[in-house]
Amino acid sequence: MSDDSFPFRHRLVVRFSDCDPMGHANHAIYFTYFEQCRLTWWRHLGSTTGLPGAATVIVHAACDYRAPAHVHEELEVRLKLGAIGRTSVTLSYEIVNVATGQRLAEGQTVNVTLDPATRQAIQVPDATRLLLQRGSP
Repeated sequence: MSDDSFPFRHRLVVRFSDCDPMGHANHAIYFTYFEQCRLTWWRHLGSTTGLPGAATVIVHAACDYRAPAHVHEELEVRLKLGAIGRTSVTLSYEIVNVATGQRLAEGQTVNVTLDPATRQAIQVPDATRLLLQRGSP
């Protein structure tokens, strides 16, 4: 069964174009599903451009695949705040088939906050840290 500790949930339907010749969602599309959920969460927190209050870049992305998703299936992508470091924010995800409740994948991304002018890593702004913490349990 899936982990109910993920406070943010985003639903989507697997598109035909997401699928490979084997008839299931291609492995790379799972990162797009994570991204859709992450950007929807950030909008939920009040940002329209990315990590609320800071420029950001992903420095690490991982996905463990458990079962395939197929065209027209409804999926729920779940997100939770993992950790906020000095310059980074770690997010954890899981993807669940809505009809069956089966966990299809879990993953993680690490975002580093940047100064938009210099593109150098900066400390996670205090306002961003507080906003992220309020948006999670």
